[in-house]
Amino acid sequence: MKKIIKLFLLFLLISIIYGLYSYYGRLDIISGFSAKSSASVVFLAHRSAESAEKQDNNFPPINWADVTVNKTSQSAIATVASFKENKAIYREGLGAVLINDDYDADAKYLVPQRNFIDSKLPYPYGNQPQTDTLFSNIDYKKLDAAIQIAFDVDEKDSLKTRAVLVIYKDQIIAEKNATGFDKNSLHLGWSMTKSVMSTMFGVLEQQGKIDVQKPAPIDAWKNDERSKITITNLLQMNSGLEWEENYNTISDVTKMLFLETDMTQSQIDKPLIGEPNNNWNYSSGTSNLLSGVLRNQFDTHQEYLDFWYSDLIDRIGMNSMVIEADLAGNYVASSYAWATTRDWAKFGLLYLHNGNWNGDQVLNQEWINYVKTPTNGSDKKYGAQFWLNAGGELPDVPTTMYFADGFQGQRVFILPTKDLVIVRTGLTNIDYNELLKGVIESIE
Repeated sequence: MKKIIKLFLLFLLISIIYGLYSYYGRLDIISGFSAKSSASVVFLAHRSAESAEKQDNNFPPINWADVTVNKTSQSAIATVASFKENKAIYREGLGAVLINDDYDADAKYLVPQRNFIDSKLPYPYGNQPQTDTLFSNIDYKKLDAAIQIAFDVDEKDSLKTRAVLVIYKDQIIAEKNATGFDKNSLHLGWSMTKSVMSTMFGVLEQQGKIDVQKPAPIDAWKNDERSKITITNLLQMNSGLEWEENYNTISDVTKMLFLETDMTQSQIDKPLIGEPNNNWNYSSGTSNLLSGVLRNQFDTHQEYLDFWYSDLIDRIGMNSMVIEADLAGNYVASSYAWATTRDWAKFGLLYLHNGNWNGDQVLNQEWINYVKTPTNGSDKKYGAQFWLNAGGELPDVPTTMYFADGFQGQRVFILPTKDLVIVRTGLTNIDYNELLKGVIESIE
């Protein structure tokens, strides 16, 4: 018996050593994710550290981390079995960010200047409540049943939907929040941030300040074959550049998000392994590179920081939205925009109304058409930092529907032919075809 026990303990020790060896390189990613997520949840979204632990960070291997939140210093520190400590701090106006050994806590930094307009109009064009409106062509019982599809019954917590919001003809016709969330709760959009970033290029085009068909203004590419890459190739994820988008291992994307000081540089040094406009490859590095391209359109860092808010976000009243920045002061365009579901819906409504916001032409019609034009090689699934249903992947939903899409099931669906915007936030994907089908069928 003792021999068996010794063999078992030896096997257990070998397994632990092998596990630590196999995962050691990933521990930075695990603790980095946990620290950054906790700091954002507590200090930006104003939820509890316990909520971050039980919800946002509660999936393997992220839930291996131990996190300590310090409300006095507005920081979060995470380790995995006492290894690989990572620390994230919160900066008002810029959100949470992982810091490194070179971080100077006393150094001053710029923050965006916000302009919150207190409009007396009802939502969505102002801050006042909507007038109760009942549409005779809506079966509200059927609508409620359609929304319920996205939520768990009896608190089973498998679908993990946090909120669903449905807007029809500019009116909220359905709004449901999970326990612990309400209309004022901030939701991380993850890759829906890419669609916001793309829109900033649309704003510049509307202002006559940029031509996305021209070569990308990257100095490092001017003297090699990458000089042929256009801004459009980047917006359409069709540059031909090497990039690995794998969140389950140490990859280009995880190193960028959890190890890099300046995330706009991660894609720049990658070689061309395909042909521009003929090799679609989804890349968060490309989105952050584009954030850097935007920054270089301005003479000062302050102008870049302000532009996103003054010319889009606050301009259409998405006043809850905050886009977090990296240590170099660049907005993390791949991943880190937060907003309420009602403000995410405003973003969808801007596109639903062809770029016009209550008489203010923020985007031109050509831009709207541009973002929903299928990219070569994407099987009609992708446009310019927007996802498409042009190939009918959701069979019971119009092929004209397009949407912002984020990790863990964040969505802003835009249905032009149905006059609908539907927002869903959560922690896992659900059957979107069933959700959208039900909402559409509830409206005659």
